[in-house]
Amino acid sequence: MSDTYIIEVGSKAAGIVVRNPEGYRFFAASHRFNRLEGQIFRNAREAERAAIRLANGDLSIAA
Repeated sequence: MSDTYIIEVGSKAAGIVVRNPEGYRFFAASHRFNRLEGQIFRNAREAERAAIRLANGDLSIAA
């Protein structure tokens, strides 16, 4: 199992997630995804779904 994943939305990098003891921490690749910066997710897929929701204008992002 990998410790780092690139999260893409619409073929553009949203950020990366890095596994740590608490889960997967998100690091934004662009200002568009700064709201996710530092959030902890259970897995990379959950982080990807949050990035997609944010990109689609959902303002109620929850980890």
